[in-house]
Amino acid sequence: MAYTIISMEIFGSPEQVWQLIGGFNSLPDWLPYIPSSKLTEGGRVRHLANPDGDTIIERLEVFNDKERYYTYSIMNAPFPVTNYLSTIRVKKGTESNTSLVEWSG
Repeated sequence: MAYTIISMEIFGSPEQVWQLIGGFNSLPDWLPYIPSSKLTEGGRVRHLANPDGDTIIERLEVFNDKERYYTYSIMNAPFPVTNYLSTIRVKKGTESNTSLVEWSG
């Protein structure tokens, strides 16, 4: 199985960055590819729309607000994917007032 980590250091404290990207329903706030997101099942499942109108359904598997990460799986998507599990994490950056954002899976 393939595994990839994408990371980027950005300006802002880990707390500020997590506030922006840490919500399971917040992808439309910072990811242009996802214009809308709707939560179901008490906030554990999100239905994402892409610009083509396709729906991607993802399940929240783990959420850790204190350590600033969450892990999710893809339940249904318009692209071929099986057993997909991914984690978004915000860590302290190498410079003061920066954060390292990691997206792995």
